[in-house]
Amino acid sequence: MSTKLRYGAFCGPHHALNENPTLCLQRDLELAQHLEYLGFDELWYGEHHSAGWELIASPEVMIAAAAERTTRIKLGSAVSSVPYHHPLMLAERFSQLDHMTRGRVMLGMGPGSLASDAKMMGIEVSKQRDMMDEAIDVIVRLMRGETVTAKTDWFTLDNARIQMTPYSRPSIDMIAASTISPTGARASGRNGIGMLSFGATSSGAFDALAANWGICEDIARDHGKTVDRANWRLVAPMHIAETREQARAEVKHGIEGWADYLRNVAALPIVPGGGDVIDALLDSSMAVIGTPDDAVAQIERLTAQSGGFGTLILFAHNWADWPQTKRSYEMFARYVMPKVDTLPDNRAISEDECRTARPELAGQIGAAIQARIQRHVDEKGAKNIAPQLIDALPEKQS
Repeated sequence: MSTKLRYGAFCGPHHALNENPTLCLQRDLELAQHLEYLGFDELWYGEHHSAGWELIASPEVMIAAAAERTTRIKLGSAVSSVPYHHPLMLAERFSQLDHMTRGRVMLGMGPGSLASDAKMMGIEVSKQRDMMDEAIDVIVRLMRGETVTAKTDWFTLDNARIQMTPYSRPSIDMIAASTISPTGARASGRNGIGMLSFGATSSGAFDALAANWGICEDIARDHGKTVDRANWRLVAPMHIAETREQARAEVKHGIEGWADYLRNVAALPIVPGGGDVIDALLDSSMAVIGTPDDAVAQIERLTAQSGGFGTLILFAHNWADWPQTKRSYEMFARYVMPKVDTLPDNRAISEDECRTARPELAGQIGAAIQARIQRHVDEKGAKNIAPQLIDALPEKQS
């Protein structure tokens, strides 16, 4: 039996400035409950400290709160910006969460996506990826229960270890973030951990998917490690409705502001430029704004381009208002998940077999019923039997 594709969501989050931030954070926690009810496997919270839209400063706080509201869904950081934290402190916090969630926590690691965050802390943007590499290499060892001594120009570990043996054995799930450059792929391969590809559907990142996984595998071999495509996650933005026209109408609620934020504030090269935002996203195949069938086609496109991956992560973009956003996730769970599953659909097989056999089976059922009616008539007479049933008996028909 082949492995099923898994599903999750990435909640940066992205909330417009005209919204109440307190209520926005509550919705981000409600999202965990909604996704768990729908059968999603995981939810990732981001870490940001500037620019106004992405409100979550501590993924760990969100994970702890969401874990109290849920029982099954796994919860992760996407990502913890490791240059902003001493590696031992980050490892300690996630070790604690591993116990508090009974093994449902995941640690995502990256350099930090907003240069404005780094600037406030006096961290040179040019050094963030080197700092990420240095931190990931020791955090992975710490989370696997090792004692680590290491010294860089920004942290020291002196015979350091996490206090509690991890609840998850041999370790919690860990991933490195990847976009277009090979930085995340090299970190994943070097440490034998998973990879999360942000913006997997944007033109540059989409083109680099297979190459980045190849780099991950090559680096893993160089370091005596192994990596598994089942631990590779691709992030894709989608909004689903009954029709394409309805989907377009619903995302007009917030998609222009979202695009402006990414293009002109966060300055992330994700949203294609020029013209109508919806048309630009659709023409570039970066996003699905349409029907469940459109979502299935995008997943098939990603599978073909990547060569196979383990988890599809939906971008929690909040293009539509909250009721329509929840409905989009529901439609994805109801109509996309089962269609993507590559295993034979036994329900469809069973229905087809019964449809084909119906004339024969219906005849057998009718004959069995007539036999029982005839038996009663032979024993008690036709006094209490409806005339139309008497007329249907073989003897009467002859």
